[in-house]
Amino acid sequence: MYAIFKEEALALAQTVYADHVRFEQGEWGEADLHAHRQRQLRKILQYVCEHSAFYRDHLGKPSQAAVSQAEDIDITQMPFTTKEDLRAHGWDMVSAPLSDAWVYYETTGTTGKATPCPRSEIDSIHNNTPLILHYERILKQHGDQHVVGIMGPTEVHSTGDTFEDVMRSIGFPVVKMWPRSPVMGYSRAAELIEDLQITTLVCTPAVAIGLAKHFLAQGRDPKDTCVQVLMTLGELSTPQLLRNIGAAWGGHVYNCMYASQEASIMAVAQSDNKLYTVPLNNLYELIDPDTGAVMDVPLDHRDHVGELVVTHLYQGQKPLIRYRTGDMLRVRRQPDQTWQVTPVGRVRDRLMLNDCPVSAYDIEAALLEHLPGCLDYHIVIEAQHGRDGIAVVVANHAPAQLRFNTDLAANHMAEVLGVPVRISEGDTEGITATSAMVSWKAARIHDRRAPDDHERTVALAISANRGD
Repeated sequence: MYAIFKEEALALAQTVYADHVRFEQGEWGEADLHAHRQRQLRKILQYVCEHSAFYRDHLGKPSQAAVSQAEDIDITQMPFTTKEDLRAHGWDMVSAPLSDAWVYYETTGTTGKATPCPRSEIDSIHNNTPLILHYERILKQHGDQHVVGIMGPTEVHSTGDTFEDVMRSIGFPVVKMWPRSPVMGYSRAAELIEDLQITTLVCTPAVAIGLAKHFLAQGRDPKDTCVQVLMTLGELSTPQLLRNIGAAWGGHVYNCMYASQEASIMAVAQSDNKLYTVPLNNLYELIDPDTGAVMDVPLDHRDHVGELVVTHLYQGQKPLIRYRTGDMLRVRRQPDQTWQVTPVGRVRDRLMLNDCPVSAYDIEAALLEHLPGCLDYHIVIEAQHGRDGIAVVVANHAPAQLRFNTDLAANHMAEVLGVPVRISEGDTEGITATSAMVSWKAARIHDRRAPDDHERTVALAISANRGD
């Protein structure tokens, strides 16, 4: 709505929408996309060097000279931006005054100093447009009328505003209902789902699980509600976990985006329930997380694994240049120049089991492969006599309906990961509900081979304060 009253914003929205429609229809060739990215990259580098105190110093005169002289800019010759930079430099990162923004967010500060994340209409137009295009197709596969319940990772996260704008643009009403808020709670959220006949939930996997557990604890079946679609976001999501969430709700589950409060939308779900990058908005690189070397991602239909680096191509409040996301992704280049991406865990969440590297994604997928219906689990890693082993507690929240074959699941997990595995049924720790607020590893894994780190301590404190 706001763009209607601002001619420049309205003109930008129409141009961005038309560009994305043309891209989706295959009208952008490889040369067109390259020219667009070079043009936007030149503009964004000039913009941040002029307006951001951090980038004026960080990129330095050689980089600024290269921007003005080179025919094609080689972004790989410029320095990375890191999360530590964001925390250390705060407002010096920002390229526009707060008076130019329409909303202010910041990171939660649970794993380090909170960093400012203001958004302008320019940011929202560029990021929300691809969501509008793809989510309309997804939801209309499941009916023409939807009521959407929005439950972001926290009350102050951008999810609420973003999805309100997106769903309103598509034509669906929204209900903002944060069940972890003391004002709302799970009981009232469950009542709203039933009273308003909500058909679509937008939430983290942990919240979808928490709501399902609440219904089951009350003797009610989530499948008896009107919920048809769950759009999950904000934390690690394997197909096995999404399968189990969908089975609990009797609905279709989409891992609907890959994004962060700092870097905004980096990949969007399409109708095939896979995530694809947004090449009109961002320049993407894949790097070796240990050396920083750029990895080639050819069109060879193979997965390439590395840390994602992103550069914004639009002049919003806080464009980031060569930002190291800290996330490990499996990437596969597509003929239309997008990347199909699968987030597999954070760089710092990588684990070694008996000297072999494993990702968060590998662990969860292996555990749940033969545990259909399992919604909650907690893993302990221990070393005995120089060898690593895993003990898992899995929760059965519908014992009358589900029977877990824990022996089959343990054997499969042991074969995939190469370590002995024990799985038992029981109560999981309340810490498992904190994943989107801290990290998947802090919430799901207690690695007893090392002292508790800061993130596990934070997750335990959040769990204790919530009374779990």
